[in-house]
Amino acid sequence: MADKTHSAGNGAVPTADSPAAIRNVVLVGPSGAGKTTLVEALLVAAGVLTRAGAVVDGTTVCDFDEAEIGQQRSVGLALAPLQHNGIKVNLIDTPGYADFVGELRAGLRAADCALFVIAANEDIDEPTKALWQECAAVGMPRAVVITKLDHARANYANALAGAQQAFGDKVAPLYFPAGEGVIGLLTRTYYCYSGGTRTTRPPDGAYDDEIAELRGSLIEGIIEESEDETLMERYLGGEDIDEAVLIADLEKAVARGSFFPVIPVCSGSGVGTLELLEIATRGFPSPPEHRLPEVFAASGASRKPMDCDPSGPLLAEVVKTTSDPYVGRVSLVRVFSGTIRPDATVHVSGHFSAFNGSAAPSGSQVHADSGSIAGHADHDEDERIGTLSFPLGKQQRPAPSVVAGDICAIGRLSRAETGDTLSDKADPLVLRPWTMPDPLLPIAVQPRAKTDEDKLSVGLQRLAAEDPTLRIEQNPETHQIVLWCMGEAHAGVVLDALSRRYGVSVDTVELRVPLRETLGGKAKGHGRHVKQSGGHGQYAVCDIEVEPLPEGTGFEFVDKVVGGSVPRQFIPSVEKGVRAQMEKGVGSEVGYPVVDIRVTLVDGKAHSVDSSDFAFQMAGGWRCGKRRRQPASTCSSRSTT
Repeated sequence: MADKTHSAGNGAVPTADSPAAIRNVVLVGPSGAGKTTLVEALLVAAGVLTRAGAVVDGTTVCDFDEAEIGQQRSVGLALAPLQHNGIKVNLIDTPGYADFVGELRAGLRAADCALFVIAANEDIDEPTKALWQECAAVGMPRAVVITKLDHARANYANALAGAQQAFGDKVAPLYFPAGEGVIGLLTRTYYCYSGGTRTTRPPDGAYDDEIAELRGSLIEGIIEESEDETLMERYLGGEDIDEAVLIADLEKAVARGSFFPVIPVCSGSGVGTLELLEIATRGFPSPPEHRLPEVFAASGASRKPMDCDPSGPLLAEVVKTTSDPYVGRVSLVRVFSGTIRPDATVHVSGHFSAFNGSAAPSGSQVHADSGSIAGHADHDEDERIGTLSFPLGKQQRPAPSVVAGDICAIGRLSRAETGDTLSDKADPLVLRPWTMPDPLLPIAVQPRAKTDEDKLSVGLQRLAAEDPTLRIEQNPETHQIVLWCMGEAHAGVVLDALSRRYGVSVDTVELRVPLRETLGGKAKGHGRHVKQSGGHGQYAVCDIEVEPLPEGTGFEFVDKVVGGSVPRQFIPSVEKGVRAQMEKGVGSEVGYPVVDIRVTLVDGKAHSVDSSDFAFQMAGGWRCGKRRRQPASTCSSRSTT
């Protein structure tokens, strides 16, 4: 749909030969703040598009998935590169809804700086504050963008005050809206967008008092962050600090992430878009100025920090994976070091492959579960680079090579999953994984048609490879397929993808909770297994005592046999039989596994010929319920969740 309504610009593919000429900028903010629409406006301002698409029409560059078009909101990250003043800017659009925090964190991993987008018609709520902390947790330099200035309920002053109260006193306006444009506080210039193009002139005298007040606060904030310790003294002494000095100190403070400028933008008219691009290209750090993630050797040993050098060893990471029955698998990759070229062979490492699970760095997004049938399994293998391209939303533009600091798409990496590391096959490396929350909402599903079981398995495996926040579990006790999702919206997207992309219709069914049984008091049991049908028979008798243990203790087996009534070689057989029966359950018709008990073997009988390992296993299979009624009244159930 987007191809029919978008008007492309000059058609040139933004490229960069040097990491210093790249800015990777992620857009962060609450759902509905206007991030996707802002991307459209910036693409128009840079000449990539001549006309912006609209979210309500399903025609934006970044919201191209059918689920996004139907819901009119982003559910996955998307890339939109542009060129401004010789700098390539990779805009990374992310969802603002909490269910899709995995996409946000992948975007933060791929980026070196952020535009934090809030709307002029909305208050700052707790989820928005949490998003700000997501950026702060990874030390992300950022600027605050106040959008929707043309909304009927827009109040820029309230939005600015709310941002300063919520995010701290290092948030200060660099521009403020006036008429059909914005006024630059440092330059004392009015940037007017009347007629669709930007012109400059001195601001009207009616704004002099407001400019003086806001400019004074801005200058003080910049000077506080300046590395020149004499600057504040000179300023307080009445010296008029040179504008170029202030701008240089501002750019350094923004790049360090210690100062957060505020830019008002009206995406519909383009007001503020060029000013925003100036901040992105001049104030935000380039990839070499942003710290790279921690890197390890394949053995798990730490490696010295690496530089963002196109001539260095290859180090890249898959930040997003998409798969389609017709197109195949496409990996969105951030290159941290080296250069990627088509047809090259690279080493693909899953996050746990170099650390043997328990020794892996903390914060891995891999969900380890014994019942999992799909997810991020350990893997280490070489793969050949297929097609190499620069994405613009869903469009792929061929790339001859991709240097360190840039982001690209690689087609047909058959084993690469979201979060995997790509490196030279002669020197395999693994990046420390980014943190990912555990999914909290379990949903049991089953294919509507029995014949779709294989298709369901394939679809779930591919979706789990794409999405680290999705865990697929085959519960061995309830025999249900359980999707662990971040929330109902996340679950809806997963079920929609199964139906739309893989042709599998599924039904959600009641989730069966696996329970555990234990005892409320002591009990005794008499196990007897005697069979004689000609020839070699079977004979074993066990007298046991059972008592409950504190929750979480587990199982204890005690041997108190005296006098050899149960031969020593058959004692382990009795314990084996007890354990087997505990797994089957003893206190109900359903048969829940038994936990937290002590079983004591006190006596028994054996036969010199007919006793065997099997016979004592059967005799040791203590029960309560059908054949052993004594402890049945004291059995209770526990949930494992």
